[in-house]
Amino acid sequence: MITVPDDFGAILGEEALEWRATLPALATKFCARWRLTPDGDLLSGAVAVVLPVRRADGHPAVLKLTWLDEETRQEPSALRAWRGEGVVALLDHDAEHGALLLERLDHTRSLDDAPIEEALAVTGGLLRRLRVPAGPEFRRHEAPDLVAENDALGGPLPDGLVRQAAELGRDLAADAGHTLVNQDLHYENVLRGEREPWVMIDPKPLSGDPEFAVIPLLWNRFREMDGERGLRDRFAAVCDIGELDVERARAWTFCRAVDTWLWCLDGDRDRMAHAVEAISHAFRSGP
Repeated sequence: MITVPDDFGAILGEEALEWRATLPALATKFCARWRLTPDGDLLSGAVAVVLPVRRADGHPAVLKLTWLDEETRQEPSALRAWRGEGVVALLDHDAEHGALLLERLDHTRSLDDAPIEEALAVTGGLLRRLRVPAGPEFRRHEAPDLVAENDALGGPLPDGLVRQAAELGRDLAADAGHTLVNQDLHYENVLRGEREPWVMIDPKPLSGDPEFAVIPLLWNRFREMDGERGLRDRFAAVCDIGELDVERARAWTFCRAVDTWLWCLDGDRDRMAHAVEAISHAFRSGP
């Protein structure tokens, strides 16, 4: 049925090896259950494989098989809550096995290749459209102990910067709202569709503030910006189009930047580390 690439799931570590070995059998199982016929080459991302299929009525779709963790487990619930408004339509799913039957989009065309003005207009519009209440089933953001993380790494980041981000992050998390948020909204995850011109995929949902979702729109396509001025201009455009609280967006962006900077230093992710370092300094308040 499918042949899984040897390097798929490397980011997940040893614990995913057993799951990866089950993917061919899972694809066969769900093609039979949902009466699907394979209709293209297998695609793979960081934590999921996607098989183009046709349904019994001939309509195109995709079968997605996802590694289940804290971030991916609630994807079907979020797609149901958004009801296909600007997001990929959920046709069926099996929560136990991480199997989703989704509408088919054009995976060769994303906002990553669109003019940045169009990309910002679309993603900012999504930030407005996706603003629905999050039910109690959705996880909440918990402020990490950034000071302890920095200490564990030998203190690579300035102590004052880390403590400021840690304190601010705790305050933000304590009074965060209850909006359904995609914490991983970025340009590569918005694909060309037929039902709508652009459609979001792969949400990583949580319950919180819409402003929490700003930073991926800054660190993605980072090199296209002209220094700090370009960074601030893009931030202002996202907030304006998305109708966001600017001060809260700035605070969340700073906290997430420092958190991600530490994550990058712990895993030798130099390219992203450069971006979040610049974002941390640009949106830090005070000295």
